[in-house]
Amino acid sequence: MSRQLLSLALAPLLGLFILGIGNGFLASLITLRLDAAGESATTIGWVSAAYYIGLAVGALVNDRLLLRIGHIRAYACFASLVAVTVLLQGLWLNAGLWFTLRLVGGWATLGVYLVIESWLLTSADARVRGRLLALYMISLYGAGVIGQLLLGVADGAGASEPFMIVAILASLSVLPLGMIPRVSPLMEQAEPLSPWRLITLTPTGVMGCFGSGLVLSAVYSLLPLYLQRSGLDVQKIGEMMAVLILGGMLLQYPIGRWSDRHDRQIVLILIAAAMTAICAAIALLPTLAGLLPVMLFLLGGGIFALYPVAVSHAADRAPAGALVRMSQGLLLINALGATLSPPLITPLMARVGDAGFFLGLATLGLALGSFFVWRRSQRPAPMPVAPFNPNPPQSVMGAELVVTEALVQGAIEHEHQEDLSQAVPDVETAMPETANAFEPR
Repeated sequence: MSRQLLSLALAPLLGLFILGIGNGFLASLITLRLDAAGESATTIGWVSAAYYIGLAVGALVNDRLLLRIGHIRAYACFASLVAVTVLLQGLWLNAGLWFTLRLVGGWATLGVYLVIESWLLTSADARVRGRLLALYMISLYGAGVIGQLLLGVADGAGASEPFMIVAILASLSVLPLGMIPRVSPLMEQAEPLSPWRLITLTPTGVMGCFGSGLVLSAVYSLLPLYLQRSGLDVQKIGEMMAVLILGGMLLQYPIGRWSDRHDRQIVLILIAAAMTAICAAIALLPTLAGLLPVMLFLLGGGIFALYPVAVSHAADRAPAGALVRMSQGLLLINALGATLSPPLITPLMARVGDAGFFLGLATLGLALGSFFVWRRSQRPAPMPVAPFNPNPPQSVMGAELVVTEALVQGAIEHEHQEDLSQAVPDVETAMPETANAFEPR
């Protein structure tokens, strides 16, 4: 990567890293504080869901605000809102108030990601997006690991100090973008494909992205609750969460490259099966408690790979002109799933005990695996059109980062081999060369 490109990407990535540390720390902190205050698992689930509701709302409307006021001012506004909502949580511990604050905080956090990702998107052309996305992934997951480890550092602090740390980090994240001498990049308003069009185009991709939202939001929101009620101290909880995220960071790319050489539907089936087996083992076999770090590492590798493999599968079926809109639509499907799982799983925890968390995840894995098996029996997956790209859930603008030049070229070649004109009728596709589709080129 050139020094010029690195200099353009450094400021937004540094802002993302600083904010991400506080964001990862806050997600677990809120769950642990509510549990220590005696709130029920159901209440904790709804407060956690509020954050993802805010993310979903932000994905729908924040790009319009960004177009009006520009990147740097929008970032300052969104980061300030994150800091204010966190500070208010440190002043008053009230579940109803925290629900509202987490909703606003989720909306503002999505705005921050929108600015960072659209800035990265316009920093370079499609030929280097793969390298930019790799740096983005390192910043995002590295910050998540450090944020979880901060739980142990803040364990001895008072009621308000941990929230002050998060607010300080949110405020500091403004500096990298605010200090660079560059005008705001240009951008267009997002126009994602409708859910119905996505379901018609790629049912497996839609269900994979929806299921990923269900699973990841449950893990971030409720796994700290399960660990605390299992008798682990706060420092150990942070370490276990860090191990989970580290597994997602280290195993996602090998799993994705494996999906390049095999049927992606088979890979999705195996991910769902592994998730089901690991979660059922943790819930039903207490003797495996000593292996918990290993199990969480493997679980993280599977659940964090679910979304990018599903998006890659969807891209194998999409015309080149629909890749960006498809990625944006799948992101919104993922956000919808993320809002639903905490309120769905917490009643199970209330009914059968804390093991209901992993039983709920095992049930989700079984349902996803069954759907993937059924879809493969109906329509086998196409051959991959381009190499796998790690692809975390992002903003609607950042979704375009994954549409690399290699992916576009692969989709165009696929259009020449198969008639995709009816896949997305409102998108122009290449004329299929049916006469010589399989002749040497």
